[in-house]
Amino acid sequence: MKKRPENFKRIGLTGNVEKPDFGRVVCKAAALISRSGRIALCDADSARLAGLKTKTCPDAAALTRAVDLLLVFGGDGTMLRIARETAGSPTPILGINIGGLGFLTAVSSSELPRSLERIWRGHFTLETRTLIKAHALCRNRPVRREALNDFVIVRGATPRLIELEVVVDDELLTRYRCDGLIISSPTGSTAYSLAAGGALVCPTAEVFALTPICPHTLSNRSVIASLRSTIRVKVISPKPASILSADGQVMSELAEGDVVTIRRSRKAVRLMHLPGASFFETLRRKLHWRGASL
Repeated sequence: MKKRPENFKRIGLTGNVEKPDFGRVVCKAAALISRSGRIALCDADSARLAGLKTKTCPDAAALTRAVDLLLVFGGDGTMLRIARETAGSPTPILGINIGGLGFLTAVSSSELPRSLERIWRGHFTLETRTLIKAHALCRNRPVRREALNDFVIVRGATPRLIELEVVVDDELLTRYRCDGLIISSPTGSTAYSLAAGGALVCPTAEVFALTPICPHTLSNRSVIASLRSTIRVKVISPKPASILSADGQVMSELAEGDVVTIRRSRKAVRLMHLPGASFFETLRRKLHWRGASL
């Protein structure tokens, strides 16, 4: 069902309680919501840290089921965590940046009053972002996880290259000798994949980006594959150990012969954007693209 501003009666507040400004900004948001005649709800940890006397839910997943709009306070890491916890919910999410660079957080905390007024007037758009999923037998233990940004297979503490065989839709792509491999969603193209030399991908493009980390062969470059593809990555090298992570969170250690299968997930999240907050505008602003020579 399409969300209209008049449907936003119950507003959820959650985020990273470890951010120094979290309590102050959440209290400010709760006051603005109450002043507009709407009801603010929190997860238990956020309410406790902010000192709010309001109805609470045990966690973000329960909170998103109880509200019409979820405000997430933090940085991109916080947005990734909340996206995984609430994936599949139709409730829109608006990121309020009290973190660092912030590609997923749409609004600065200093712009909160004006931003909420624009939302109450219906000046926003909603964008669906697809998650990706991985399953594997890691040392004979089944592992399943979903991610909004990426899955990464990377060498452990030993400074030696690992060897990975990559198959896309049952066709061999290549064997990489590298420090690791990033399998990124369109949303994740501005994260680790970008730092490793991967392409910037518009988040509405339905593609995977496969980006090797420090490949031994200089001709190895980031490869773009359809988001409908099935990607299988097999660990070839017996040593050193390889690590599988989802959105930067370690999932498991991989052994020789372990295979990780990555596909598009059926789950998605709905992100709210305000006018002027397009992907290309965000690139220009966040990456300081000025169009001038050095």
